[in-house]
Amino acid sequence: MYRAIAANKRNTWIIMVFFIILIGALGYAADLYLSGGTGVVFFAVLIGATIYVAIQYYSSGSQALSMAGAHQIDKADNPRLYRIVENLAITTGMPMPKVYIIDSDQPNAFATGRNPENAAVAATRGLLRILDNEEIAGVMAHELAHVKNRDTLIMTVTATIAGALSMLANFAL
Repeated sequence: MYRAIAANKRNTWIIMVFFIILIGALGYAADLYLSGGTGVVFFAVLIGATIYVAIQYYSSGSQALSMAGAHQIDKADNPRLYRIVENLAITTGMPMPKVYIIDSDQPNAFATGRNPENAAVAATRGLLRILDNEEIAGVMAHELAHVKNRDTLIMTVTATIAGALSMLANFAL
């Protein structure tokens, strides 16, 4: 398990560095074309890519929750879901993640966050309506396993970087 965590951390950093190098190479080519190799465009693009990666590292989890329309709950809002997640966090020795509900009838759940200390789990109202407590516990345990193994970090960083590359490709065309 510890190897998987270390591998996911390493892979996340590799992806982020690769993205910066790729964008830097594009910036270098643009610099040669636009300014004759003065370096101004290259360094501006390189700094912009580095800032973008840093922002995504720290905010990709909250962006995913916002895009899903999730709203944070506490124990009083939905005691059933909150207690299930709380019991799982205690059992696994993880910090209590933030708990969110998504107003959707489609059954679904996901986890996000760069590490267990900044984690969040979300479930749709549809999932809560059709599953019993034991089934919800299984779904939330699965989501917490993603958090514990740092899968959520690599997935969200990869998705946001892929989105950025897609935007750049569209812009280039």
